[in-house]
Amino acid sequence: MSNALLSIQILPHTPGGESVLPYVDRAIEIIKASGVPYRVAPLETTMEGELNQLLSIVQEMNEAMTVMGCPSVISQIKVYYNPEGGASMDRLLEKYPDGQ
Repeated sequence: MSNALLSIQILPHTPGGESVLPYVDRAIEIIKASGVPYRVAPLETTMEGELNQLLSIVQEMNEAMTVMGCPSVISQIKVYYNPEGGASMDRLLEKYPDGQ
């Protein structure tokens, strides 16, 4: 059972002021490849899993941005942590099945 939800908005400082979209796409690819449940929203992506695993994914995302040529990256994160388990996007959103 998951013990954390982590929402991230990654803001890479792109080379030459390029669009951030390809960089954000790469960050989402990293999340997808990790196998954790996640939901993409307009301003952030939320992941569900063990806190140490989610923080490791954030680290991998930041490192990927620098490999792609970004001199720096800002990652704004929010964490919901419940050491007893039970951190679930579905449970928290059950009242809003259509996102409304």
